[in-house]
Amino acid sequence: MDFVKKAWKILVAVKDGLVLVFMLLFFMALFALMSSSPNPASVKEGALLVDLNGVLVEEKTEVDPFAVLTSGSVPIQEYQLRDVVRAIEGAAADDNVKTLVLDLDRFMGGGQVSLTRVGEAIDKVKKAGKPVYAFATAYYDDSYQLAAHADEIWMDDMGGALFSGPGGSRLYYSDLINRLGITAHIYKVGTYKSAVEPYSRSSQSPEAKENAQALYDALWSQWKEEVGKVRPKAKLDAVTQEPASAVTAANGDLAKMAIDNGLVDKIGSRVEFGRYVAKKAGFDEDGEVGNYDHTSLNVWLAANDAETPGERIGVATISGEIVDGNAGPGVASGDRIAELLYKGLADDDLKALVVRVNSPGGSALASEQMRRAMNAYREKKIPVVISMGDVAASGGYWVATAGDHIMAEPSTITGSIGIFAVLPSFEKTLAKYGVNADGVTTTPLSGQPDLVGGFNESLDTVIQSSIENNYGRFLKIVSDNRKKTPEEIDAIGQGRVWDGGAARQLGLVDSFGSLDEALAKAAELAKIEGDYHAHYLETPVDGFSALLANMFAQPNEQAARQDVFGRIAQQQKFTAMRAISDMQLLLDGQGVQARCLECAADMPPNATLRNSSLLGALFANMIP
Repeated sequence: MDFVKKAWKILVAVKDGLVLVFMLLFFMALFALMSSSPNPASVKEGALLVDLNGVLVEEKTEVDPFAVLTSGSVPIQEYQLRDVVRAIEGAAADDNVKTLVLDLDRFMGGGQVSLTRVGEAIDKVKKAGKPVYAFATAYYDDSYQLAAHADEIWMDDMGGALFSGPGGSRLYYSDLINRLGITAHIYKVGTYKSAVEPYSRSSQSPEAKENAQALYDALWSQWKEEVGKVRPKAKLDAVTQEPASAVTAANGDLAKMAIDNGLVDKIGSRVEFGRYVAKKAGFDEDGEVGNYDHTSLNVWLAANDAETPGERIGVATISGEIVDGNAGPGVASGDRIAELLYKGLADDDLKALVVRVNSPGGSALASEQMRRAMNAYREKKIPVVISMGDVAASGGYWVATAGDHIMAEPSTITGSIGIFAVLPSFEKTLAKYGVNADGVTTTPLSGQPDLVGGFNESLDTVIQSSIENNYGRFLKIVSDNRKKTPEEIDAIGQGRVWDGGAARQLGLVDSFGSLDEALAKAAELAKIEGDYHAHYLETPVDGFSALLANMFAQPNEQAARQDVFGRIAQQQKFTAMRAISDMQLLLDGQGVQARCLECAADMPPNATLRNSSLLGALFANMIP
């Protein structure tokens, strides 16, 4: 009886403790919610401060608060492109905003097309006669693409400005896989479909190298053209073609190198920068030394709702890796996005549909699922316009074929028309330790795919034939949309990746334009004569979960202020993360993939198996 009494007391104590914890969480969350909500009354005359402490994205990723609590850190903070653009463009006409300040000290980057769009918004502020200032400890490709649009660029004397351009090494695992005895069963169509090369080769194929070089050269040329246009005094060739000579000429002083080559205007600390801005924006008497009167990005957005005049044009976002099932936002899951599209078709009086695509592809099944939902609009005579962002390749281009009109930007990465699947088996690995497989079968596919005994010839033939059939399907839907023959599409397909300029010349896209121009095109096709506005078809944000995630987690160390050498060390971490991502793609047993390797080498795979058996999962992911 004593044992029972003690056990009961322990259970009661645990129960009481849990109640207290949840009550504490509730009241802390309530207090944080009340105190952290932006107050429109706090919008004051001064600067609009755009402090990009993280990455620029098309759609914010959903945060799992319980994962955050257990890990002790939040994911890298994300800033939605359309919000940043709306705030900056709004600042141009806001009488309270005297100047725009770009704090890029902890900016971790964004796609080239997204950065160009923000740069265009910054130019509108300058055109309105309002000065724009930028500050960072150090500048890199992405942060400088934005800073170049500023009237004055400041940098800390401990910083520097180094530009590497797109490209770099890719990891190849063929030798390691063979050494471990793993068999990577690869099925693909497309001479240039290089997504499987890390598992079958020890180096990049000549075809993939040729394609990647052409793509990266085009993107780099466009980056230099944009930066050179808004910052003509920057000696980009000197610091990009001969960086070692430029640094040596400055005696190793990276800040001096930046000044000497016209990359920045002034060297100074954050406090000195703040005092300088305060002369234009006003001094913040209640703030710390070096503070100036300002309104933050979130406060400005909370105080200025987006205008919704006239007719509604639906806008659906396909952002991130394309996966099966129901996931996201921030992940383009077939079930979720198809449901949003069908709901918009049934419930909303939409005059047209714009689909914003920013994805390197993924599941072929999910791509087709979303394409069919988009086709439902066209069947009802509702025009569909595709707006391509940074990337719309492979599965991302698959869904684009549902558009009446496809728009991209010169720096958009697109194409990669090809299909593959990769599955592992471990018969050689297990044999090394005396583990063998044997049994009886009733058909050639009994027990297949056999992870311990290996795949047989029948299964290999079935999968490869299905891959080839799906490639033919891919060619057919592209050729039907582009009004070309499958043979013509095959000639520019085969997994080859193109920049937006080349894609337009080849007929893969119809015209250049941003999301705003895509909305205008949709209004034109829908014959809307008056005003119109974007009506976003999106999953509601779980604000409470996001609040908890930010309350109880420590700040992410990846977003800390860094000098040049800190960023170099950070890149080493990303290389290790890439290796883990590559192994996931091999071992997760995903189905048929329309995925582009060059488009998102650092994007971790996130697809889920739909069936319990690997063979079932494989065919569940194939196009029916």
